[in-house]
Amino acid sequence: MSPVGERELEICNRVLASVGDRAEAIVQVSTGRHALTRFANSFIHQNVAEDSTEVSLTAVVQGRLATASSTDTSDRGIGRLAEGTVTAAGLRPPDPHWPGLAAPGETAEVDHWDQATWAASPVERAAVVRAFVDAGPGTGAAGFCSTDAVITGLANSAGLSQTGRATVAQLDALARTGTSDGLGAEMSRSLGDLDGGRAGATAAQKARASADPVELDPGHYEVVLEPACVASMLDFLARAGFNAKAHAEGQSFVHLGEAQFDASVNLWSDASDPRTLGVGFDGEGTPRRRLDLVRDGVTVALAHDRRSAAQAGTRSTGHFSGDHAAGPMPTNLFLGSGTQSVDALVGAVERGLLVTDFWYIRFLDPKTQVVTGLTRNGLFLIEGGRVTSAVRNLRFTQSFVGALGPGRVLGLGDDGRLATGDLGALYGWFHHVPTLRLAAWNFTGGAKG
Repeated sequence: MSPVGERELEICNRVLASVGDRAEAIVQVSTGRHALTRFANSFIHQNVAEDSTEVSLTAVVQGRLATASSTDTSDRGIGRLAEGTVTAAGLRPPDPHWPGLAAPGETAEVDHWDQATWAASPVERAAVVRAFVDAGPGTGAAGFCSTDAVITGLANSAGLSQTGRATVAQLDALARTGTSDGLGAEMSRSLGDLDGGRAGATAAQKARASADPVELDPGHYEVVLEPACVASMLDFLARAGFNAKAHAEGQSFVHLGEAQFDASVNLWSDASDPRTLGVGFDGEGTPRRRLDLVRDGVTVALAHDRRSAAQAGTRSTGHFSGDHAAGPMPTNLFLGSGTQSVDALVGAVERGLLVTDFWYIRFLDPKTQVVTGLTRNGLFLIEGGRVTSAVRNLRFTQSFVGALGPGRVLGLGDDGRLATGDLGALYGWFHHVPTLRLAAWNFTGGAKG
């Protein structure tokens, strides 16, 4: 077997040779395999799969940048990509904040890979779906089971090169009654780790329990937030909070060195942790090092790419988002778990809400992290430490920072696991998070207004 990324680096070098001395260049070549099994009404109705190779080239001509991509790896295709990108760069205005290319340095030693997932068949994904469906008799099931794999190589004209590979297996599905839905979701680097029966039983239990919801008045309620909700919170904190560009522009809540969170909150980014997913370097070729963001409630760091690091007089933390305008964003986030079971967290609530999932979250004020959004897939009233009824979905308006502030985190679960949130579903972000018990959450109305 050839070394990981050897083919991809060979294509990178062909692109660099085609660019020649006409421009500085960064090339990333990714060979991907995406396979999806989709089901509805408890029947599989779609199996699709795609193998592809994508070449992304950024050319820099006297500080003028242009980026283009292609799936044509023939000599002619590479030549056209190089010619078009270099020409486009020459027509752009100079970028005063271009930090230059990364020099050769540390190699990213991360390998979140499972060979069986790379080779997974529709039959194997169907077995996971079958287990999900069988675990919820009397309910309908809908969702997907997917396997994704990528092998990537990156090189630049300064001599840097990186290779990496990663696999992701994901089950995201609903059990449905005539009036309610329940969520069951699992993800791992390995398809063999997904327990469709466990996810299906969870989803069916939530769907059945949600079948006869009550109306609840808006107001501030103590909440127990399950991991999907917590992952959504981290998505938004990463996007506009721990983003060094947003901070430099005065658009971030972050005040380094201040206790902005409850003392129980510890938050970090670590692409090398075996519990997470993805490759170990960013699109500039910088390894994604462990980065502590919040330590015992104190905000201690920001995520940087090469551009923000140059402006701040520091070094990149390996968190280039792929979009210079958006700025760096920390990924592979971990929120430290606690010692309490989910039952114990619920049992400590006199009156509050157990929330399965958030969706349709939108910023109202990025700087203060005030957002509005909706609950879905299971919302339950807690009274006297017990779940007593389902509740119709509610709209909330809440500062994520405020919800996690000093004295506001009443408990952290011992159930830390991978979850994806509202933005993560779009961008492929995965965070390792526990269930949280929070002192207050501001619910402002029903799902219709």
